[in-house]
Amino acid sequence: MLTSVDTDLLRVLADPLRLRIVTLLAEETLCTTHLIEETGARQTNLSNHLKVLREAGIVETEPCGRFTYYRLRPDVIASLADGFAALAQIARATAEGNVKRSCP
Repeated sequence: MLTSVDTDLLRVLADPLRLRIVTLLAEETLCTTHLIEETGARQTNLSNHLKVLREAGIVETEPCGRFTYYRLRPDVIASLADGFAALAQIARATAEGNVKRSCP
């Protein structure tokens, strides 16, 4: 089932730019410069979104010289996916059993 932590993650991922960043980071570890090139976002805007993703625990950083690289935490995404899978399983059982509440 989805928890309050999961709903917080969903709010974070609901932003189109943050979702784009997460999608890019699923494919490779990138620095801010790469993310600016890929998204076309301004550096300050991108940094703010990366901060939200870091604070939510979705991405982690790796310092490399004067650059900071960002990497997606797959365990967080997998946990969210597991919550949706459980929800889908319950919905499937409900639909198959034709479970519905009676109206008063």
